[in-house]
Amino acid sequence: MKETMQVWIDRGGTFTDCLGVFPCGEMACAKVLSSDSAPLQGIRVLLSLRRNERIPPCEIKMGTTIATNALLERKGVRQALLITRGFKDTLAIGTQQRPDLFDLRITLPSVLPDKIIEVDERLAANGRVLQPADPAVIRRELDRLRRDGYRNVAVVLLHGYAHPRHEKLIAGLARQAGMTHVACSHEVCPEIGLTGRGDTTTVDAYLTPLLINYMNVLHADLPGSTLMMMQSSGGLIDAAHFRGANAIMSGPAAGVVACARLGEWFGYDKLIGFDMGGTSTDVSRYDGAFEYTYETVTAGVRIKAPMVRIHTVAAGGGSICRCLAGRLTAGPDSAGADPGPLCYGLTDKNGRPKARELTVTDINCFLGRVIEDNFPMNLHKPPVAVRLRAVQAELKKHKQDLGLARIAEGFLEVINLQMAQAVKEISVAQGRDVREYTLCSFGGAGGQHACAVARHLGIQKVLLHPYGGVLSAYGIGLADTVWSGSAPVKHQPLNDVTRKNLGPIFARLMRKGGRLLKKQGFNPVDMYYVLKFDLRYTGTDNAITVSEPKDMNYLRAFTEEHRKLYGYVRENRPVEILQVRVDVIGRTPHPRPPKLPRTGRGKTPAPVRIGQTIFDGRMLRTPVYQRDGLTPGACIKGPALILEKIGTIVVEPGFRAAVDDYGNIVLEQTIRAGAKKYGSRADPVALEVFNNLFMSTAQQMGKALQRTAVSTNIKERLDFSCALFDARGDLVANAPHIPVHLGAMGQSVRAVMVAHPRMKPGDVFVTNNPFDGGTHLPDITVVTPVFYKKTDRRPAFFTASRAHHADVGGVTPGSIPPFSRTIAEEGVLLDHVKLVSCGRFQEQLFERMFSSGDYPARNLADNLADLQAQIAANRLGARLLEEMCGHYGIKTVLAYMRHVRDNAARQVRDALARIPDGVHEFEDALDNGAPICARITVRGRRAAISFKGSAPQQDDNLNAPPAVVRSCVLYVLRSLVKEPIPLNDGCLAPVSITIPPGSVLNPSPGRAVVGGNVETSQRVVDCLLGALGLAAASQGTMNNLAFGDRHFGYYETIAGGVGAADGYHGADAVHTHMTNTRITDPEVLETRFPVRLAEFRIRPLSGGKGLFRGGCGAVRSFIFLKDLDVSLLTERRVRAPFGLKGGSAGQPGRNVLVLANGTKKILNGKVSLRVKRGDRLEVHTPGGGGFGRKT
Repeated sequence: MKETMQVWIDRGGTFTDCLGVFPCGEMACAKVLSSDSAPLQGIRVLLSLRRNERIPPCEIKMGTTIATNALLERKGVRQALLITRGFKDTLAIGTQQRPDLFDLRITLPSVLPDKIIEVDERLAANGRVLQPADPAVIRRELDRLRRDGYRNVAVVLLHGYAHPRHEKLIAGLARQAGMTHVACSHEVCPEIGLTGRGDTTTVDAYLTPLLINYMNVLHADLPGSTLMMMQSSGGLIDAAHFRGANAIMSGPAAGVVACARLGEWFGYDKLIGFDMGGTSTDVSRYDGAFEYTYETVTAGVRIKAPMVRIHTVAAGGGSICRCLAGRLTAGPDSAGADPGPLCYGLTDKNGRPKARELTVTDINCFLGRVIEDNFPMNLHKPPVAVRLRAVQAELKKHKQDLGLARIAEGFLEVINLQMAQAVKEISVAQGRDVREYTLCSFGGAGGQHACAVARHLGIQKVLLHPYGGVLSAYGIGLADTVWSGSAPVKHQPLNDVTRKNLGPIFARLMRKGGRLLKKQGFNPVDMYYVLKFDLRYTGTDNAITVSEPKDMNYLRAFTEEHRKLYGYVRENRPVEILQVRVDVIGRTPHPRPPKLPRTGRGKTPAPVRIGQTIFDGRMLRTPVYQRDGLTPGACIKGPALILEKIGTIVVEPGFRAAVDDYGNIVLEQTIRAGAKKYGSRADPVALEVFNNLFMSTAQQMGKALQRTAVSTNIKERLDFSCALFDARGDLVANAPHIPVHLGAMGQSVRAVMVAHPRMKPGDVFVTNNPFDGGTHLPDITVVTPVFYKKTDRRPAFFTASRAHHADVGGVTPGSIPPFSRTIAEEGVLLDHVKLVSCGRFQEQLFERMFSSGDYPARNLADNLADLQAQIAANRLGARLLEEMCGHYGIKTVLAYMRHVRDNAARQVRDALARIPDGVHEFEDALDNGAPICARITVRGRRAAISFKGSAPQQDDNLNAPPAVVRSCVLYVLRSLVKEPIPLNDGCLAPVSITIPPGSVLNPSPGRAVVGGNVETSQRVVDCLLGALGLAAASQGTMNNLAFGDRHFGYYETIAGGVGAADGYHGADAVHTHMTNTRITDPEVLETRFPVRLAEFRIRPLSGGKGLFRGGCGAVRSFIFLKDLDVSLLTERRVRAPFGLKGGSAGQPGRNVLVLANGTKKILNGKVSLRVKRGDRLEVHTPGGGGFGRKT
């Protein structure tokens, strides 16, 4: 028996949960409001100590949100970053993606360093020193930093993860200069990827000193106590070694650990963790082993560190419930602890209520699902009823007449569905059958929603542990101590020789972790080691972490995991090792708890009271029980409420609650509840439910496509879109992936319907015809008809996916030739071809299609694999639609496909009504002088958009197909609406579009179009926004760059400046409007291709001046290490991005070639050339226009 008390603490954002284990084995729990002193308060409550009484020595294990909150609120420690010259803006540019696709006022997350210093040093990818670091210069910079008050620095040098000599030099100089905390990237995150490693290192510098200071204060107040901290990986570590980058998911990870332990103890081998709190819900999956991820994004910062995989959705007890354009919505905004829910009754210093809006907690209070006097504070229903009546009045404006109970239950239906969809993200979207799992519910609000979420998912059982309200704190106590280390191995082939050669690296990591755990009191017999490889197919970016298999056959383990995750293996593609990892684990014995005494076994006590609770519109007598009074064998039939000290369990009708031998409550469905009966008339609850269902289906298709595709364009650059269509080919839901694809697939679907009027189940069609719904040839659309019954003569729905294939032929690799004049020069044209007939893939037809024409495709294997991935994604969408119809009925699903379109149309009409009536015109021109004219005539809640006056079709490839123009219009209309809105054909219903035939925006068949998709589309959007006076021109180009030879090809688009708007300065160096693809990391680029990136930075002073300045463009410079073919397809090199309302134009872009001998050449916007080794290409992207005259 331990002689000291153990205290397990989970410090959350609102409450701090504490569990105490006394030396006798008894446990107690406490919940206090979170603050810096909350752990001390919690311990005093557990020990019944007065405020100033000394706390005796304890063994303390703690998880905390201090690091997460500091990152979210940008309240970390002041730091300076030292980085390789040419890359000071790397962290600001990031992946070049914007966070919100439709927000014209792009706001990028701020970087963490307060000061960034570029260091004159450079290493090649192989470690060769290209420019040595000068200690004298670096010392002067560090002395200057110290004089300016800096004591905390991060050091991130290009290729420092594998070749740290310069980082070590700077670290030594920094400590000599008096820096108290030095974070070096090769120590914090020894992994390839300058951007992710840089962010992670600055996170360490930003947060670790903060954590150290906090833990020093705790140690001072807890003399004689030991302090262990919970890491994001689900393992504990001594407080002295707790780092900021490993602290982000500290609390939620503990909940996953608890789920795992419960599964092991009580025989649940498949568990879904469901942790519902006040502002968010964390869901996780446990299949007998932890599932890890090694990269995440938190508060806009990329963090590369081991962490258990958790999916978070903004749905919790504090989620705000609103009426939005006739729909009932819940979240993502939250009331938080202050002002809190209406029923809390919090007031300001003048006695006025703080809360103004309904929350989920208010709804549960109104419906009687929480007991007003069983909460930390007494709850008040009257303010909730008042606000519900206001929602009722708002609904009547939309001709919806609902009772208060129906509205309240509607809000619950919406929030429950959102949480259920989050579970599907980690199960169905990963190829798992969620019905095979048990839901492990915990968190302060989990018990109130567990039955409903399980019902939505078809899960039969829900497990609720006695400490479910503080299960994360419980998990902290059950966790092992874990040290994790890794080392890069630079793409070594996976074979026996390599594995043997890597033995010393494993040994070094094992010794390092072993020494640390020994210092923490672990004997070697209590430690074990987990050895892992990060493996991937050569030429891909996505690695899979494989733990050492029992038979030592890593290749087999990798291929099995790859097939499980992605649905395929690549038989003849070599596998390479990217990283080695070692976990050194100190076992913490936690045997299964004993069974509870059999006293009173099987008897269900009398309820402590009878409440009144609303279920399905009816007020039902609801027995209320105290959990403490329930013993093993007790069984309660729903409806019922079970009160806990720190929560409430709602047992819905159709469920029963049984207490097992260990005190767990197991909820089990006794009656398979049918779906909500919505009928065919528009209902505000069902509108939001089906909008979420349709959108989630399209998004899950997208995740499946990304997961199963093989090409970089789809898997890593995310150049694809997925959508659902009704029987007429009208768009129902389009997941917002790439804007130029939005709304463009409907015409392709309808063209397939015309070409193949007699479709059958199992048929699949492909098309990329730009003159019949396509965008450009590399964008291949796969269309799958969905039959409700196999005997039906016509499809009930269609699923479709459009993806950018790496190559479909044409005169240049990558199929984006700068000087194409005909469509034949751009690649293979697929005109509504049946690729799968009655379930049989037509492989010979596929090979014949992609090998046809004067310029056939160059890599049929990748085309085939990506097409199969699209087929699989469509199949998943079809299955989800079929399940939806089975659940709600096909008539209801079809009705709500109409209703969500009508709702979207209503919101666009509302947005148009805010634009002054009249004619709004604008004209711009392409660099070749071809005018683009936009005329928008607004009359009330409708608009007519005409492109008359635009140039005739061009002899070059800047012709834009009508589908692209339609996407541009849809993008602009969607950007006008500030609230969340269904993305479907309803958005275009209030608008007519006129595009003159034979114009640059509606070319005749056979014309070249590749530039129209990637370049002219940007100009169309600028013209539409200019006509409405909403924003100055953004960069107006995608800056398409391709290089390669007969052995490889590489393609990227490059970010630029954002146009300013009224009250808004444009953002710098980010993708705008019709694209949002990622850019390749500098280290990955140099490791994989024969180029050196000389610089990637923001282009200063390139944004237009004005009352509000335009965003600056970027400069990206390449030095070629061998002779290569290079193509540039760029615009805005002649005509600058315009300013608006008196603002000046942004700087036009420039393409510069600097020959190896120093000769400089200014290149045209469109160019194909052969570069020599040592030549340097500089791409200077345009800035955004300014807005308003500066006085």
